[in-house]
Amino acid sequence: MPKLLWALLLCTSMLPADLKIDHVTAAGKDVRAMQKALQAAGIPSEYGGPHANHATEMALTSFPDGSYLELIAIQPQAEPAALAASPWNKCLLGNAGPCGWAVRPADIAAEDGRLRKAGIALTDAARNGRKRPDGVQLDWETIQVGSGNGDFFPFLIHDFTPRDRRAYPSGKPTTTEFTGITKVVLAVNDLDASIAQYRRAYDLPEPQRQQDAGFGARLAWFAGTPVVLAAPDGPQSWLQDRLHRFGQTPCAFILGAKFGAVGHLEMSTWFGKRITWLAPDVLGWRLGIE
Repeated sequence: MPKLLWALLLCTSMLPADLKIDHVTAAGKDVRAMQKALQAAGIPSEYGGPHANHATEMALTSFPDGSYLELIAIQPQAEPAALAASPWNKCLLGNAGPCGWAVRPADIAAEDGRLRKAGIALTDAARNGRKRPDGVQLDWETIQVGSGNGDFFPFLIHDFTPRDRRAYPSGKPTTTEFTGITKVVLAVNDLDASIAQYRRAYDLPEPQRQQDAGFGARLAWFAGTPVVLAAPDGPQSWLQDRLHRFGQTPCAFILGAKFGAVGHLEMSTWFGKRITWLAPDVLGWRLGIE
């Protein structure tokens, strides 16, 4: 094999970990109310069924790229102890909206080992699942990365049943008006410290930075990834209150759109791309389109 080709293959094998979004999660008390609000913002969803934890149930909007937006809420007959034990308990009871995200590595065992070698704390794999309303059983395993449940670092997920059954309950994307989830915006207390943590975990280069006074944040984006870190730009920022209530979690998600966005109230320009924000008073949380 020519030396140049071998060098290119070696470099490719050493690229940062794959941060391919599996799904993002928005939390609230009532899944039907969340679905109604999402529909009012112009995005349909499908009910996905209760989780096996006896605490939560979900609905989802899946996209053509395979990613999906999960709406997670409290089961009508949730067991109090199970609900209290949920790592998203505060977000559920507080109608927090964005609360977590997951990535789907090609080899979950290899990614587990890579992160541990980088000095990142991980849990052991935990089996979970749910039954769809049509009776189809779904089974998967997850590994938590860092100290939370996909709040700062994304958790890892691996399916035992075919993934399409989890992402596409009706056999196809819920909507084709949007291409998928392109960015996860993480509220953080210390921008520099958070940048350092992500660089260590995923071997990333220095991010691009900017400020968005309208969003109330100083931003850092790792180009080529979906990760945007957002620190409050002052004590009056809405992010400051959110961090106090829910800690470091996703605070917004951004979707890709095929034909441009409609029904917006405000716009931003982030890192050279136009972001349209859907009406947060209708949705109850921040969802952007680029």
